[in-house]
Amino acid sequence: MLRLTLIAALSLATALPAVALDRRVTIVNNTGFTIVRFFGSNTGSKSWEEDILGEDVLPSGSSVVINFDDSTGYCMFDFRAEFEDGDVLERAGVNICEIATFTYE
Repeated sequence: MLRLTLIAALSLATALPAVALDRRVTIVNNTGFTIVRFFGSNTGSKSWEEDILGEDVLPSGSSVVINFDDSTGYCMFDFRAEFEDGDVLERAGVNICEIATFTYE
């Protein structure tokens, strides 16, 4: 019985990191232009959802920490940054469970 309890405890301990992955990513803007809108949607989503910055902007030389945990368990996200000059940069398939920082240059 003790052996079974130990095996169950070890199984739970190794399973927890997969469930509790940190989905916070620091978005860094080093482009020389202000990001006026930013979107991050899991790869299973069919739309960009809402502008994560809302009323705020992300000036060049600045960064913001975003928690992408949307309760779906997804690690793969697509990013879309819209800049003050009208340019748009999209990046598909960003693994937010493996990176801590994503930089626009």
